[in-house]
Amino acid sequence: MLKIAALSKRFGDKTAVDRVDIAVDNPQMIGIIGRSGAGKSTLLRMVNRLTEPTEGSITFEGEEITALRGAAKRAWQARCAMIFQQFNLVPRMDVVSNVLHGTLNRRSTLATMFNLYPKEDIHRAIEILERLGIAEQAPKRAEALSGGQQQRVAIARALMQRPRLILADEPIASLDPMNAQIVMDSLRRIHEEDDLLVICNLHTLDTARRYCDRVIGMRDGRVVFDGIPEALTTAVAREIYGAGEDFSEAATSTAIETLDKPEIRAAEACV
Repeated sequence: MLKIAALSKRFGDKTAVDRVDIAVDNPQMIGIIGRSGAGKSTLLRMVNRLTEPTEGSITFEGEEITALRGAAKRAWQARCAMIFQQFNLVPRMDVVSNVLHGTLNRRSTLATMFNLYPKEDIHRAIEILERLGIAEQAPKRAEALSGGQQQRVAIARALMQRPRLILADEPIASLDPMNAQIVMDSLRRIHEEDDLLVICNLHTLDTARRYCDRVIGMRDGRVVFDGIPEALTTAVAREIYGAGEDFSEAATSTAIETLDKPEIRAAEACV
């Protein structure tokens, strides 16, 4: 389904991604972990063609993505939806319009200028918002929503693209534990119900173990671990993060159970 072969990216003398090989045979939910600067974001941006690789190839369902140019490249970026840590919404625009921006790649310039959308697209946008549990927020400005709600709007916008692959770059890094859980539940449900390949860059081990079918660990631009979540032991995590014996997973946990009750109530109020 997806094959990444000897993929590298260099910025001057710095190698951000170093000859990465990854093969995915069927739709999975894959988590990529590693410390800051490990090359996780650069890898996803190359798959989406936001960043051009220095060498290597990316093939998806038999099509060589690295060879695409112009309209074909834009068509790929519609099929390969990207979700970012910063939600990239238009703050003063209503939620439905933000979701409908997922159709911009297939709309005319005139329709875009006058903000004209077919009824079927509007209905589909509302259906997706209902699916994500935020349909009642549809008429509100995006800036009025909590962080978790805004990220679900960003996910809805991605689904409007009718993608075959969803890439999520640290989708819960700026969220509290309650909202983080809701967002990850949403991504997992989309993977299962829509049979989509979902690849997430994550910064916490417990999240990767809980939600992902497969975990890839990166260090200094290279893949140093690729396996099932159960194989992601503390010893393996130390190797991925280049940490010593004092490494503690508890410091990276997003589990709601680790919070005190006042913190849980504060998180629930923001959902």
